[in-house]
Amino acid sequence: MKIIAMIPARFNASRFPGKLMKDLAGKPVILRTYESALQTKLFDEVYVVTDSDVIYNVIKAADGKVIMSKKEHDCGSDRIAEAVENLDVDIVINVQGDEPFIDKVSLSKLIEVFKGDVNNKIDLASLKVKMNTTEDIENPNNVKVITDQDDFAIYFSRSVIPYHRDQTLKVNYFKHKGVYAFRKNALMDFYNTPMTPLEAAEKIEAIRYLEVGKKIKMIETSVESIGIDTPEDLEKAKKLF
Repeated sequence: MKIIAMIPARFNASRFPGKLMKDLAGKPVILRTYESALQTKLFDEVYVVTDSDVIYNVIKAADGKVIMSKKEHDCGSDRIAEAVENLDVDIVINVQGDEPFIDKVSLSKLIEVFKGDVNNKIDLASLKVKMNTTEDIENPNNVKVITDQDDFAIYFSRSVIPYHRDQTLKVNYFKHKGVYAFRKNALMDFYNTPMTPLEAAEKIEAIRYLEVGKKIKMIETSVESIGIDTPEDLEKAKKLF
């Protein structure tokens, strides 16, 4: 089973433009993320896939593996799918370009899901983390996920799901972390399917997989990712380094 990591890297992030090229302890953020992915030793190969000449050149100059997108894409899955279309791989892990502090333990759990799936019942695996505050639960920027009793995703939403009608019962709320492990064929099916109605309404790409019948195994983790979405996040990351 060949397992690779793909790091989608857009230059023009809406909240923090050019963040992937900001300096983090002497190297651009995207290069730090690429090197961290390599250092996990979980993957047969690690690639950056980008729409930016600047990002392409900095990875190339470091002797890294980088692919230039040929098309404009609305989401990371589409960008990754175009890049892997002609690659001989089995499992593709989506690593976020703005998260240089890679959570090796959680990524290992995603990989183990597929190694144990001898009947190929799982199309994707992804991560969820428990939320404990009302503020987090009600925040529409936190995508919520509900699962069946075997931890397969039923639905993702920016709304509060489930609705806690019976207050005598305990309800757990989980945030979806946007880290995916794909079977290549599931990823290509996604790429070749137009945006679906619920996906368009919620602006959550994971919903398209559900709407076309894919099975998403959710793995619980207690590790919150450390992403760089703002200049303040970058300053925190510098202190951590």
